[in-house]
Amino acid sequence: MHTYEELTSAERQLWDAYPTGGSVDFRTGGPEDDPEHGAGWGDARTVRASVVGALLLGGNPGQPGDVPALRLAGARISGTLDLSEAEIGHGMWFDGCWFEQGVRLYGAATRTIGIKGSRLPGLDLTMARVEGRVAFRRTVLSGRLGLLNARLAGELVLSDSVISRPGEWAVVAGGLVMEGGLFCRGTTVHGGIRLLGAQLAGGLHMERAQLRHPDGVALLADHAVVGSTMALSEGFTAEGTVSLRGAQIADQLTLDGAFLRAGGMALDCARMQAGVFVFTPAEPPSGLMNLQDARATTVHDREDVWPDTVRLQGFTYGSLHENGDLQERSVERRVAWIRRHPGYAAQPYEQLAAWYRQIGHDDDARRVLLVKQRHRRKTLGLPARLWGHLLDAAVGYGYRPWLAGVWIAALILLGTTVFGAHSPRPTEPGQVPPFNAFVYTLDLLIPIGGLGQRTSWYWQGGSPSWLAYTLIAAGWILTTAVLAGITRTLNRN
Repeated sequence: MHTYEELTSAERQLWDAYPTGGSVDFRTGGPEDDPEHGAGWGDARTVRASVVGALLLGGNPGQPGDVPALRLAGARISGTLDLSEAEIGHGMWFDGCWFEQGVRLYGAATRTIGIKGSRLPGLDLTMARVEGRVAFRRTVLSGRLGLLNARLAGELVLSDSVISRPGEWAVVAGGLVMEGGLFCRGTTVHGGIRLLGAQLAGGLHMERAQLRHPDGVALLADHAVVGSTMALSEGFTAEGTVSLRGAQIADQLTLDGAFLRAGGMALDCARMQAGVFVFTPAEPPSGLMNLQDARATTVHDREDVWPDTVRLQGFTYGSLHENGDLQERSVERRVAWIRRHPGYAAQPYEQLAAWYRQIGHDDDARRVLLVKQRHRRKTLGLPARLWGHLLDAAVGYGYRPWLAGVWIAALILLGTTVFGAHSPRPTEPGQVPPFNAFVYTLDLLIPIGGLGQRTSWYWQGGSPSWLAYTLIAAGWILTTAVLAGITRTLNRN
């Protein structure tokens, strides 16, 4: 503990002002006030970190009725401010200060911390309990901000600041529990932000934030629970992966106007759950995007915002909107979105078809399912592919049954024309019904039963004979295709 006589003039000013929460400001109003020059500030502006710690631990409580607070501006704080495991009953505010060493509050119980326009080598709030907010405004942290398993009753504000720990985790906040929101607006982070399993009741707001971790994960919020909105928007830029695997977002996840740049995975939302998913970035992500097994009640997007590869297997949604309107996009363009999924997967087609049926567009749903069958056909062996081509041509895999009628009508016209121009021979002269080219053609096309013409007349060589065999084969193929299509339709319904 310091005695009053041991304090410097600057320290005595702070000591005397603390009990009533008075502010001590050493700034002169000149360019030398910039904390960038803080290492050169002399004794008149220097306060030892041990003196600050002594005050916060009750070194000068003042008179009954006073509300102490530490408010210090334009000071050089020498030494290490280490208040690990301490019980701090009052708030602290630093404005335009320069810290020689990082601030350690590991496991401490404290109140509001406000740091504005200052420079410090880092802040460790691991396991800390803060009854209030932690705010950095226009501040430069040249080291790590540690919030691992911390609890904040208020907000965490990182406004127009710089946090620099290149190539490493610059913000470590796994397990962070907050009753307020995390606001990282206009802040540049050189390194990654780790929010694994964080609970952010007031949301995550990162408008205009710049995260630079190009060789790793720029933002990791796997399994985070966000009680309201997660806004990565309005110029939010991530150089590196944004990982939201298993995150639960109660309200809205928006990437409106965002820039996602990564060499590999740009956005990983596997198993994520969100209310509204607004995916309208300023440009398509430069890397892959993963939506496998994710869920969203509503999706808002635009045609030109998706990257070349989007993993969609298991992605479910309640509705699709484009530019704020209920999805009316042409099926071809929406199917092209599905085809961004690598390889063949049935579920994205089924999900899109279910959406079209939900809004009453049954024809569009059938078109989607037809494209699904054609895509699947490419994964089959040669015999199955050939049979698939026949089903497709005959009845559109059951989704275009009218094609069978077109084929039958065309074959009837062909048969009637060709057979009407030739004279067949009766099987039993004088005992068979008169020859009718139309009925004879129908008899050949119907594989079961008969109309009496096929067994009563025959051809002796020539083109009519080959046409007859062709019509018989076509009849069996069309009948099988129609039955297969009916079976698929019944199974689907």
